[in-house]
Amino acid sequence: MSAAALQDDGLRAVRDARRVVVKVGSSLVTNEGRGLDAEAISLWGRQIAALRAGGKQVVMVSSGAIAEGMKRLGWPKRPHEIHEQQAAAAVGQMGLAQVYESCFRAHGLQTAQVLLTHEDLSDRRRYLNARSTLLTLLELGVVPVINENDTVVTDEIKFGDNDTLGALVANLIDADVLVILTDQPGLYTADPRKDPDARLLHDVMAGDAALEQMAGGVGSSIGKGGMITKVLAAKRAATGGAHTIVAWGREPDVLIRLAAGEAHGTQFRAVTPRLAARKQWLADHLQLRGRVRLDAGAATALREGGRSLLPIGVVEVLGEFERGEVVGCIDLEDREIARGLINYASAETRLIMRKPSSQIESILGFVQEPELIHRDNLVLR
Repeated sequence: MSAAALQDDGLRAVRDARRVVVKVGSSLVTNEGRGLDAEAISLWGRQIAALRAGGKQVVMVSSGAIAEGMKRLGWPKRPHEIHEQQAAAAVGQMGLAQVYESCFRAHGLQTAQVLLTHEDLSDRRRYLNARSTLLTLLELGVVPVINENDTVVTDEIKFGDNDTLGALVANLIDADVLVILTDQPGLYTADPRKDPDARLLHDVMAGDAALEQMAGGVGSSIGKGGMITKVLAAKRAATGGAHTIVAWGREPDVLIRLAAGEAHGTQFRAVTPRLAARKQWLADHLQLRGRVRLDAGAATALREGGRSLLPIGVVEVLGEFERGEVVGCIDLEDREIARGLINYASAETRLIMRKPSSQIESILGFVQEPELIHRDNLVLR
């Protein structure tokens, strides 16, 4: 698709998005390895403030901790030893949080630092905890700034990259679009540094195997990865129904212009709509850890009203399960009518079933969520 046609079809993924994940690479937030670039980060803050004013919720996934740590420690190049990388990340995280907080505050934005690992997003309980925290921050109008917790997890430093993390976060919070900003204009048919006939691709389908063949090369001396990690991240984000845009981060006001529907970079389209993708993911869980039996009113509310499952609608808990596991919802005739990710363990559910949500804290001493299963985490059978 040509740039002109793409303009007509629009980068509607950003223009019409309610929730956006923006990933910025090391080269865009650092001074070529000489620590964080406060002026550049302030520009991101100004653009994100504009997106927020337009009604969008925005999550930042930012590189730069190790580069900032290198500057503070006086190291001229990225170390190879894992423990030295961890030390640099630990030192650099202090500066990363400080610079984002001060630069974004100047544009009226409140920020929160969130450190995640791939393990956080693969464990069901930690997945739900991370999801609940991020969604709460967004509802409060806070801009989460996310980075991998490189200080404690060796595998993330050796093999991880923030392109992948951006895709995981997009799926975690049901984002409409992932914007990966980098030092390249987008995906070319070949390496433009080697092939003068290489063409910039404007619009492609995420997950197309041919795209992985086109991608290649390595990142800068400061960052990790290259275009291949972005192609794979787009493929991963598409499994959750999120589109991805890879664009040149030095383009003036690139986020604002993308939000206006301008065509920049390469758009990777997700084939499956976001909500349908999430529901399919839940439906494909063949192994249920337990079941909850619903009264007639709760069963009708789920079947016909698209409602969340509240504790008061549960009359029996069958099996043993932990928070975040997939649990079936059955009616009084033992028919499974839905399944979803439950917010409370089986022992806790037994204590709060048949009770209104307002009594959860007095019974358990805490409240994870007012729902047993939120409608976004539930699929009808």
